[in-house]
Amino acid sequence: MTFIQFHQEWHRLTCFSVAQVRAIYPDFHRGNLLQWQRAGYIVPLRQGWYAFADYVQQPDYARYVAGKICAPSYISLHTALSFYGIIPEAVVELTSVTTQKTCRYENAFGQFSYQTIRPRLFWGFEPKTMRDGKQYMMATPEKSIIDLLYLYPQYSTLNEMRELRFDDDWMHDELNKECLLEYTERINSPVVRKRVKLLLKAYEAETTRL
Repeated sequence: MTFIQFHQEWHRLTCFSVAQVRAIYPDFHRGNLLQWQRAGYIVPLRQGWYAFADYVQQPDYARYVAGKICAPSYISLHTALSFYGIIPEAVVELTSVTTQKTCRYENAFGQFSYQTIRPRLFWGFEPKTMRDGKQYMMATPEKSIIDLLYLYPQYSTLNEMRELRFDDDWMHDELNKECLLEYTERINSPVVRKRVKLLLKAYEAETTRL
């Protein structure tokens, strides 16, 4: 198979695994991938995964790739918080949560990290549609907060909550407190419930429901 033929059939997928290719072409020679990688046509993502090189500089494709190289997963934590304008920092590493083991990858699209959560907590995300119609999954603002407080135990005092530097205007005007409280009850964790209460108090958005 020539690269032109492969490109015509697979380019629309953006990224692909060796297993996917061999499921359709059992005799596919893996040496082709090494040759195409050396020619700069494709880039490695993780073991057994590749992407077409022309997608690397296109907007949003790092987020799309994040959901492909580790599945099931959805973008959350600091990346989602930055996306929604809740934290001021520009996030270098793309952070996700997954029901798979905790892992980290670095490739031409950037740095990717995945934190493990239990399957019963794998909810609270929604599709984000890109310009070409492709979609990736991202936590809602409230679930990204819950994920952060669940996975990072260091946020356990008022001062530590303030050091998160959540945007005050967002916390007062855009935070869906009812949704946050529903998620807090659904996760059913006394520790997370306490941390949510501290967070709301730290940003003067305390509620009597907790």
